[in-house]
Amino acid sequence: MKDYAIGIDIGTTSAKVVLFDESGEVTAYHSKSYPLLAEEPGAAEQNPDEIYEAVVHSLKETVKKSGDKADRIGFLSFSTAMHTLIAVDDNGAPLTNSFTWADTRSEPFVMEAKENGLADDIYTCTGVPVHPMTPLFKLMWLKHESPDIFQKAAKFVGIKDYILFRWFGDWKTDYASAAATGLWNLTSLQWDEKLMNMANVTIEKLPEIKPATYYWESLSEEIGKGCGLGPEVKVVIGSTDGPLSNLGVGAISPGDVAVTIGTSGAIRTTTPEPILDPEGRTFCYPLTENHWVSGGPVNNGGLAFQWVHDLLEEKKNEKDSYEMLSKLAEKSPAGAEGLLFLPHLTGERAPLWDAQAKGSFIGLTLRHEKDDLLRAVLEGTILNLFDVYNLVKTQTAAEAEIKIFATGGFTQSAIWKQILADVFQKEVSIPENTESSCLGAVLLGRYAVGLTSQLHEVKEETKQYETIQPNKENREVYQELFRLYQALSQALKPNYKGLNEFQNKHKKESGQ
Repeated sequence: MKDYAIGIDIGTTSAKVVLFDESGEVTAYHSKSYPLLAEEPGAAEQNPDEIYEAVVHSLKETVKKSGDKADRIGFLSFSTAMHTLIAVDDNGAPLTNSFTWADTRSEPFVMEAKENGLADDIYTCTGVPVHPMTPLFKLMWLKHESPDIFQKAAKFVGIKDYILFRWFGDWKTDYASAAATGLWNLTSLQWDEKLMNMANVTIEKLPEIKPATYYWESLSEEIGKGCGLGPEVKVVIGSTDGPLSNLGVGAISPGDVAVTIGTSGAIRTTTPEPILDPEGRTFCYPLTENHWVSGGPVNNGGLAFQWVHDLLEEKKNEKDSYEMLSKLAEKSPAGAEGLLFLPHLTGERAPLWDAQAKGSFIGLTLRHEKDDLLRAVLEGTILNLFDVYNLVKTQTAAEAEIKIFATGGFTQSAIWKQILADVFQKEVSIPENTESSCLGAVLLGRYAVGLTSQLHEVKEETKQYETIQPNKENREVYQELFRLYQALSQALKPNYKGLNEFQNKHKKESGQ
């Protein structure tokens, strides 16, 4: 019986491959990381061949760890990070690295679109906020900076498209990956001619768009033998990590809100039809034609905790140092003695959509101690997500019906989880399975190959193992603190451009 399935997640930092049984339990797992290349200001690239090798290696190792279950694997299904762009030649060989969502070198073209009034039209057409993460603007930048490469390119593709091309020899992309490029029309579900003209590309230079349920009937003999799988194993094209994470935690009904904090963070909800924000502050991507995921990504989640950890913790190599700092943060009261932290250390996506935004501590006094700084950082990341939540909750069910599902590395910190529950004043459910994108890919795959008739039927397979109750005593504290957070965030916003220019002009040389 082919009752096992594999989810493959091509993440920003690593490739993860997870084998699940029919009930959604993890039975084998392997991952392999790869570096992020930042050789010049604003750059955030990766080697596509390194990622390909990481995927194949992790798949091979997971199958090996599965033992006698390998013969029971019926299909593989993919998840991927959004907004990647690779230029390839006629043979499918990369002409560039993979430009990731974090690459901000196209910022001048974003500013131009905002200044000439095109930003609103782009958002309305695509559901993608206007930001340097978007391949639409990366294409403009590439044409300007490397016209020879731009001219030579036969295709412009994403990282998952590239891996599947090497497996099957044809260029295909899923709905959500296409949507994330900023070249896709959410009404027609096809590439948009006006946007392609803006990017100076033709439809021949883009992959063919397929629904997330599209699948190949069998693996090639080379890939199958190399990874220990039979040729009868199907391969589902899948979707992107955000929509699949919602599916993986069970947040696909009206009123379900998924919160993820890893290195970055996101907050998302699912609706039967696309919903856009009047001011273009939230994204809207398809999982299927009848399931649309809207919300907002933030740049600074666990990254902010890592920064303050490395800044304050002398024993950086101790495995439990993060836990020690979390315990220390518990000594500070809710509100961190009036110390606020704006967590925009690497610019910000939602809700500001400003690549030049800066982080800051506000309210520092002589009485503040290390525990207050730590708590302020943890609170600041949650207040930022709560700011996005206030946009998202208007797009879903009534406030009383909203349910919060949380995943990501932050769930290892007891105080961070409690702050989330207290700021949102909602019960927070933490799913048992932490690899929500991989599980979401498998659940989508089951629907794609006909093992379940409706996508929502698989929701019950995501088991909750922990719930965090909000502390009602902290309600007023965080309501007051959030009002200050919003006001100060807006007050500083007009100064980020000038501060960014000053920092670039007066930055210290490397090594000083």
